[in-house]
Amino acid sequence: MTTAVDNKNSTPPTTGSTSKSSLNDTSSAATADRFLKLLVAQMQNQDPLSPMDNAQVTTQMAQINTVTGIDSLNSSVKSLGTQFTQMQALQGAALIGKDVIVEGNKLSVADKTGQGGFSLDTPADKVSVDIINKAGKVVGTQDLGALEAGQHGFEWDLGSNDATADYTFKVTASASGTALTPTALMRDTVNAINTSGDSLTLELAKSGKVPYIDVKALN
Repeated sequence: MTTAVDNKNSTPPTTGSTSKSSLNDTSSAATADRFLKLLVAQMQNQDPLSPMDNAQVTTQMAQINTVTGIDSLNSSVKSLGTQFTQMQALQGAALIGKDVIVEGNKLSVADKTGQGGFSLDTPADKVSVDIINKAGKVVGTQDLGALEAGQHGFEWDLGSNDATADYTFKVTASASGTALTPTALMRDTVNAINTSGDSLTLELAKSGKVPYIDVKALN
């Protein structure tokens, strides 16, 4: 007597050899390996009367290739980011002891001459600068007239004013009677650099810690 074997509901044996660590492996090679095993199992257990067509197989293969490609791209971008940070650190180290231009309104004084700067987003008909001492009193004013958009600098002769005191400045600008908003710029000295985190930070003598990307110009 011959016993009929029903293959319709039979499933291929599993080895049980897949370890927990391999399931947790998220590398592109491990992901591709798991995908291929699942695809083979799917094809082995498919309905013979309604098999997968070539388009379905091609689509699934394209999907795993896309995932693998994205994983490789992420690794490449991460490597480039690390190299860029290292390059910034080298550039920053070369700035130690040198002056940079950053946002700020502290006047730099050398040889009885004060220096500062500012930037204008649009042309101005009238621009003036007030020099202010530590007590908040205006000790000097400069009329700079009309200026184009961009960065500008100015100098102020201290005269009989104390060259060792701290001074700030305020820039006022207008165009056709409408007040503008200039951005005050100051010269500062780089004392050290900080490469912790994902960005380069400069430690300046007057301004403290300032991101490298906020430097307006090198001096």
